[in-house]
Amino acid sequence: MRLIDLSSPVDASGWEPEPVKHTVMSAAEGARHMTDGMRKNFGIDLRPEELPGGEFLTNDMLYLSSHTGTHVDAPAHYGTRADGQTARTIDEMPLDWFDRPAFVLDVRDTAGRTVDAAAVELALKAIDYRPQPMDIALFRTGAAEWAGSQRYFTDFIGLDGSAVRYLMDLGVRVIGTDAFSLDAPFGAIIEKYRATGDPGVLWPAHFAGREREYCQIERLSNLEALPAPHGFSVTCFPVKIRGGGAGWTRAVARVVDPE
Repeated sequence: MRLIDLSSPVDASGWEPEPVKHTVMSAAEGARHMTDGMRKNFGIDLRPEELPGGEFLTNDMLYLSSHTGTHVDAPAHYGTRADGQTARTIDEMPLDWFDRPAFVLDVRDTAGRTVDAAAVELALKAIDYRPQPMDIALFRTGAAEWAGSQRYFTDFIGLDGSAVRYLMDLGVRVIGTDAFSLDAPFGAIIEKYRATGDPGVLWPAHFAGREREYCQIERLSNLEALPAPHGFSVTCFPVKIRGGGAGWTRAVARVVDPE
């Protein structure tokens, strides 16, 4: 069995709409921090220079959105209700959704910015695959090429509501993309709304999750490393953030190579 990392990093040096702040406490700073804390909180007296090398442990402090890097969106991210009930948060989602057989559809040649149900059906026929209930669906849009730049957030291909519903009708409950969003870029969505006046064109992929529960994996990477469009599985357990609308994940594909 071979493991393929499908995750993009949390990288404070890359461009983000909500900048990531990442500070590193050095081992020497860790010694001072730990000894000060022991003295203040527990009345234990230990000087930093008494530690081997005058060092303790490093630490990383981060300020970031739960939608930074590869992450899983929960139904609660899409609205307050799903399936007629209170939408579940990321810590409430069943673990078995996130360790499943998977397939990937290459939609880089899609005309325009949106994949619909008909396009998904054609893409499945092209790889000769019929999704099974609870399969994880992945979409390779080519957006990962621009990760770390502002273009990553404006130049990608999304799904419309019909595509999401089509997959949910097949029993899919987790849909992933290498793009910033499962929906089309913000500019394309607003342009379509201004042209039609139809609020139904506003973030239809996300809002489909108000009708039926499903989760998205956004900001995947390295989908081109998958050796085949199906015949592999994906593990993408989200970090358990209580009450969170999303949780970061280290998404990994498991591939069994022929002997």
